[in-house]
Amino acid sequence: MGGATAALDYDAELMLRVRDGDGASFAALLNKHRQPVVHFLCRMVQNQAVAEELAQEVFLRVYRSRSSYEPSARFTTWLFRIATHMALNALRDGRKERGQESLDDVSGELPGRQIPDGRPTVEQSMAAGDRLGEVRRAVAALPGKQRAAVLMHKYGEMEYSQIAKALNCSESAVKSLLFRAYETLRARLAHLA
Repeated sequence: MGGATAALDYDAELMLRVRDGDGASFAALLNKHRQPVVHFLCRMVQNQAVAEELAQEVFLRVYRSRSSYEPSARFTTWLFRIATHMALNALRDGRKERGQESLDDVSGELPGRQIPDGRPTVEQSMAAGDRLGEVRRAVAALPGKQRAAVLMHKYGEMEYSQIAKALNCSESAVKSLLFRAYETLRARLAHLA
C-alpha cells in the first residue's frame, strides 16, 4: 500500500503544504471544504449558528494540527472525523438549542420565489417539501453515530472505509450502524411510500 501514499489526493498535498507553512494552501482548503463541513454539521446539530461555530472550531483544529498531519487517510476522511467528533461532543454537551428552527429547512426562506412553467404546482412543491422535512426530521432523530454515518454515506457519498476512519470504528461497525439507521428510517417513513 506504499503506492497510496505516493498518489496523494490533492487536498492531502495542500495540507502537507500547510504543514510546511503555506497559508495560501490553508485558504484553498478552507474555501473548498467550509460549506460541506457547515452543511454536515448543521444536519448533525440541527442549528445553523452552532454549525457555523463548530465549523470554525473544526478548521482551527485542522490548522493547529498542521505540524503533526500525516496523510494516512484521505484528507476529507480526516476532516470529517474531526467534524463528527466536534458534532457528537456538542450534542452531548447540549450546545444544540432545541427550541430553534433549523435553517436547513429553506422552505421558509424563499417566500417570493417564482416557479417557472413546467415546474410542479405550489401544492406539489409544498407536499414535496413536507416529505423532505419529514425525512430530515427522521434523520435528525437518529442517535448521533447513526446520524453521522447516514449523512456521510448518503450526503457525503463516502465509502464504508472512509466512514469507519471518520467514526473511529471498523467497517463492519459502520455497516451495522447504517443497517440499524436505515431500518429505523424505513419504519418511521413507511407512510411516505
